[in-house]
Amino acid sequence: MDANQSTTRIDMFDRAIITALQEDGRMTVTELARRVGLSKTPCQIRLKRLLEQGVILGFRAVVDAARLGLEQVAFAEVKLSDTREKALEEFNRAVRRIPEVEECHMIAGSFDYLIKIRTTDIRRYRLVLGEKISSLPYVASTSTYVAMQTVREAGEV
Repeated sequence: MDANQSTTRIDMFDRAIITALQEDGRMTVTELARRVGLSKTPCQIRLKRLLEQGVILGFRAVVDAARLGLEQVAFAEVKLSDTREKALEEFNRAVRRIPEVEECHMIAGSFDYLIKIRTTDIRRYRLVLGEKISSLPYVASTSTYVAMQTVREAGEV
């Protein structure tokens, strides 16, 4: 947890609001209130608080990547040559600028980062890995795992 973040008290109504919005972020406040068992005004107040406190970060469209031609999913393990704070911050800033990177996680283990990369095909992935990922600051080595099938993905209900 960042120093700027604090733990927020979440009760059963807040959890119900969060769950309902994860299933359908486009529902009206009236529908949300009905679903969680509150009247509209208290529900609206809670939703506003959850947004202001950063519990709910925002709303976005969940897209079918295959219909956009982005069917290739690969995971790259990345080992850095330097893991001091300055090196980690520089790597983090740089990896955020690569549009093909869907997720990037710092890992405790035999490598430093696990990156999820989505591209049109394996040829494009090879270019992203060779030209972008491998040239990130402090990258010492990478190892790739190609997904053969996606069974469940974030955003699915």
